[in-house]
Amino acid sequence: MCILAGHTSYIQSVAFSHDSSKIVSGSSDQTVCIWDATTGTLVHTLKGHTSWVRSVAFSHDSSKIVSGSNDETVCIWDATTGTLLNTLKGHTKEVTSVAFSHDSSKIVSGSNDETVCIWDATTGTLLNTLKGHTDWVSSVAFSHDSSKIVSGSDDETVCIWDATTGILVNTLKGHTFGVTSVAFSHDSSKIVSGSNDKTVCIWDATTGILVNTLKGHTFGVTSVAFSHDSSKIVSGSNDKTVCIWDATTGTLVHTLTGHTHWVRSVAFSHDSSKIVSGSYDQTVYIWDAKTRTLVNTLKGHSDCVDSVAFSHDSSKIVSGSDDETVCIWDATTGTLLNTLKGHTKEVSSVAFSHDSSKIVSGSHDETVCIWDATTGTLVNTLKGHSHWVTSVAFSHDSSKIVSGSYDETVCIWDATTGTLVNTLKGHTSGVRSVAFSHDSSKIVSGSSDDTVCIWDATTGTLVNTLKGHSRWVTSVAFSHDSSKIVSGSSDDTVCIWDATTGTLVNTLKGHTSEVKSVAFAHHDSFIISYDRNGRCLCWRTDNFLEYSGNSQQLSIEGEWIVMAPSSNKSSRKLCHLPMPSHQLRDIAYSGNQVAFGVHSGEVYILDFSSMYMSI
Repeated sequence: MCILAGHTSYIQSVAFSHDSSKIVSGSSDQTVCIWDATTGTLVHTLKGHTSWVRSVAFSHDSSKIVSGSNDETVCIWDATTGTLLNTLKGHTKEVTSVAFSHDSSKIVSGSNDETVCIWDATTGTLLNTLKGHTDWVSSVAFSHDSSKIVSGSDDETVCIWDATTGILVNTLKGHTFGVTSVAFSHDSSKIVSGSNDKTVCIWDATTGILVNTLKGHTFGVTSVAFSHDSSKIVSGSNDKTVCIWDATTGTLVHTLTGHTHWVRSVAFSHDSSKIVSGSYDQTVYIWDAKTRTLVNTLKGHSDCVDSVAFSHDSSKIVSGSDDETVCIWDATTGTLLNTLKGHTKEVSSVAFSHDSSKIVSGSHDETVCIWDATTGTLVNTLKGHSHWVTSVAFSHDSSKIVSGSYDETVCIWDATTGTLVNTLKGHTSGVRSVAFSHDSSKIVSGSSDDTVCIWDATTGTLVNTLKGHSRWVTSVAFSHDSSKIVSGSSDDTVCIWDATTGTLVNTLKGHTSEVKSVAFAHHDSFIISYDRNGRCLCWRTDNFLEYSGNSQQLSIEGEWIVMAPSSNKSSRKLCHLPMPSHQLRDIAYSGNQVAFGVHSGEVYILDFSSMYMSI
């Protein structure tokens, strides 16, 4: 086994050159890497895409590389020098899959715009746009005689096209969930497809008949390929394994284990002696296909992520974990920038100062820590609480910090000196959430005593006690104009309050378990709330005086986060998150982006730009 390390984020796609001397990999770090397949040496890092690289492939003469990206473009590179030769534009959404024809004269690409494009590989001219799928096209491939193209889609079908005329020859139906990967056998007689229904299907490429359904994976299949002698099939899955199958009998020959995250791409070397696999664990593995041993690896948190937050310039994310550390991440690339160590127990809450220069963290070790967000240096450790610190926040002028604790108090600290300015007493049970108003004049706190308290941030005076929840208040937040407060509770409801009068404006019902987190988002036009069962609801706030409760739900269907409107419209798959290891722990919001912290220790970022407009 060989392990190749060089990418700084998830590996999305891997492929061998046709002389088996090189490997190419594409990553969420926006780069394409070329590796020596024998030594594992990094030969070139290709930069040109402005978003995730989703798919890579060599031309059959091994002289060129093609890559497709979430930036909606297809790039052609010189495989020897790494020079960018051409950028192909024509798709209107993310490019998910690319491939060369076997005579290297054409390129095919599939996209989330539901189309398949055929390009001239020399000039970059768009030759044809194939329409027939009704959802994202996830995978494309040429037959080895270059006469046909096969495409797989989230619409659960496999389509066969005439590569010259663009005519749809056949639509293959048999999968019960989205098709993620397709490939022809090297004699062009068979097609293999992988699906999120956990199966691998083998089809007759001429008749379209389903020959065999291979079952063995325990989560969605993400990638499939034939060996070059067409005798074997390899498949990668979100169950973190690589399976080798007998292509004739459908028998499972071997299951390769070693990856610590989803396997996103697999391929055979052209002499069929090796298998390469790329994973979200940021590594590329090279396996010996005969001995089934790992030849080489191309190379966070170790426990639950309890809290996540964006910096106010949206460039960074901070996360706190049960592993006692605070991690700083690049919000664009997902690169781990720093791991902050100083707490001696679980980190329960984290936040950035509004100038993004500092981070505050609260912990079960009863302390509040202030960190330099650039260097990761521990600036100050604030001691004053006598029980777990559950929630921390900066004032919007970054001069003060507020912390809530199970000792039933709310503490206000000077963010520069670390001096304890005031201790606010009024709750009769543990404080679970605190926040400043955006004008920094008020503090809101939620408690296990079922109440929400509003405090004067300067004097520490208790201004109002809001009663309306029938169980613990778990999360509180101000609207950005500081006129409203939202609170979530173990009574399964979300309450909207007038921040000046304390009047209960509305009670939003829709959750079926404890509401864990609430926030105003997208310029106060939405409230987002999520519950213990991982269900997330987006509530419209078109009129602050009349909260209609019109919501759109983020929930789990099988292995997917889906967005389901409250009406009878069909749900939309957003992000694949195998459960239960990815149970939600915390959510943070910045503009149209949502960061999810999950039980298994990862942080995921989703962009909801288009979702807001469709609610």
